[in-house]
Amino acid sequence: MKDYFSYNNRLGILIPSLSKEWDDFDDEVQQGILLYWEKIRGGIPDRIAELEQVINKKQDALSDESDFIKSCELNSEIAELASQINELWLWFRTGQDLSVKKHV
Repeated sequence: MKDYFSYNNRLGILIPSLSKEWDDFDDEVQQGILLYWEKIRGGIPDRIAELEQVINKKQDALSDESDFIKSCELNSEIAELASQINELWLWFRTGQDLSVKKHV
């Protein structure tokens, strides 16, 4: 099933990378993809928790930072991590949609 996924460096997880439309896959392949995705999807909250810990450390550093340039850099890094978290939640919810559509 790994052939249907690619590693996203920014998010730190495998994401679907399908070479054709979903309906063009036979049912067995679709089920395999969904099962594999559910395993990946189950780890997304853990990945989000890791990023939140990094944000918390950067926020602590920011509260003690007196250099304006460094403060701006920390704010930018925090914003990027928050953006990654938002995107991870989108992927997490996308998995729910796929599972529901497949079972309806």
